[in-house]
Amino acid sequence: MHRPLRGRVANMSDSNIPIDISVVIPVGDRHDDVVTLYRDYQTGLDRLAVRYEVIFVLDGPRPDAAAGLARLRSEGEDIEVVQLTKGFGESTALMAGFERTRAPVIMTLPSYYQIDSSEIPKLVDALVTADVAVGRRWPRSGGRLEELRRNAFHRAVNWMTGLRLGDLGCGARVMKRRVIEEIFLYGDQHRFLAVLANRQGFRVLEIDVHQSPRDRFRGRYRLREYAHRALDILTVLFLVRFTRKPLRFFGMIGLSLFGLGILVLVALVAERLFFGYELADRPALLLTSLLVVLGLQLFALGLLGELIIFTHAQSIKDYQVESVIQFSDRVPALIGPDGAHDHIETG
Repeated sequence: MHRPLRGRVANMSDSNIPIDISVVIPVGDRHDDVVTLYRDYQTGLDRLAVRYEVIFVLDGPRPDAAAGLARLRSEGEDIEVVQLTKGFGESTALMAGFERTRAPVIMTLPSYYQIDSSEIPKLVDALVTADVAVGRRWPRSGGRLEELRRNAFHRAVNWMTGLRLGDLGCGARVMKRRVIEEIFLYGDQHRFLAVLANRQGFRVLEIDVHQSPRDRFRGRYRLREYAHRALDILTVLFLVRFTRKPLRFFGMIGLSLFGLGILVLVALVAERLFFGYELADRPALLLTSLLVVLGLQLFALGLLGELIIFTHAQSIKDYQVESVIQFSDRVPALIGPDGAHDHIETG
């Protein structure tokens, strides 16, 4: 995978210089000293023996990080800095960085210590057999409560997606350019980049990497963080299973509520006919009406979603082509995703 050593980019402003790997580092609320972090990443990136560019994206005003990056540039480091007007979130920062990349291989690295920089080449090597390689910090440090929370979250996501991922919070990822051309991130979806890539048909591989000894979360998770993770799980469920089939999601819930309302209504009518109970002033009758109406509304919402998907079906591409075999003069030719032709020998 590695090419002969050619060093870092001599001049980031020269768009004619070929780049092998573009590195995007989003800098948000949580970040370590960018100077020492960059030097650490630089050690691992130099081991790749390829040309690379480094793009820092400041997610909102970060005076300390901006000062550190200005210091690096004054020392002659060829880094590019993208400043966002305010904090939009890591997903938006990544997308802003992706727009500035030029290389066929894109790498994302966190703005705080997570992995040992010597493990960076291992992630890049994984692209030989995968389209996306994500890091899994192993062995993983942390308290018992953090381990239970982490395991519960990943088991739920893995059950919904069919993947076997153990560290969605790791920001060290490597992917081919065609992956970012097919995926759009927003909100907190940066955590699920591997899941979204797998949904699009890309080959995803998780690689065990050594955790940085300086990877320590010194705060504590608030109750709303757990609520956010629970909502993230529901987001994954909808994105992976029901994005193209909204009627199955809303219709299933709607029909369940409608059916429950009908059952309660039948019970009330039976009580009125056979046991003489009055229907007036009964809360159960109001509950029945609410269940039936809500069920019909949810079903109609799912049906409306299906109509929207059907209308835009021609512009939706949720698959990837591995290769195309064409026959010319009875000699099959294998065409890869990049359009290159390789003739197949026919004994």
